[in-house]
Amino acid sequence: MATPSFSFHPIPNFTKNSSSSSSSSSSLRHRQIVPSLDLSTSSVPALRGKDYGKTKMRYPDYTETQSDLQYKDLRVGSGPTPKIGDTVVVDWDGYTIGYYGRIFEARNKTKGGSFEGGDKDFFKFRVGSQEVIPAFEEAITGIALGGIRRIIVPPELGYPDYDYDKKGPRPTTFSGQRALSFVLRNQGLIDKTLLFDIELLKIIPN
Repeated sequence: MATPSFSFHPIPNFTKNSSSSSSSSSSLRHRQIVPSLDLSTSSVPALRGKDYGKTKMRYPDYTETQSDLQYKDLRVGSGPTPKIGDTVVVDWDGYTIGYYGRIFEARNKTKGGSFEGGDKDFFKFRVGSQEVIPAFEEAITGIALGGIRRIIVPPELGYPDYDYDKKGPRPTTFSGQRALSFVLRNQGLIDKTLLFDIELLKIIPN
């Protein structure tokens, strides 16, 4: 598997503004992120009610938007930004950071490499068409061509009805689909927060 060419920015340290905390070690491609979880109801108030998940985590080195999306630019692009109606071609990674940091999508492409050839192996969608989850839609409009943005996605900005078949991006492998589905559809005490890295490779004007 190719080694990313950009400077590595680790998956966020799982420290939140509450009495519970966890830590993680990560690799973008080869290792799972395995935070230490404290599931006692005293440290995780959300577990006492019907809400499945933990108290919201906020990361000080991330920008938070009005919709509660948190993002950080791993690499700032130098080209134009997409407009409504444009079709974008992206490379992306996905992690279930709220549940053991399991990877459910890792593209076998060189991060930061030039875009060559056809785009059939990459994910593409039309901006403003509601083909993708709200977090993806919001994030892509702020990425300049060539940029890489990391986003932390709360459940309300993720997959509708916890179903990745309703809106993209959809994991391309069976193992990835199974890992994501386990978290999204599990009715137990599982935090459904997700993390994506999005690289904007190409903009096809409307």
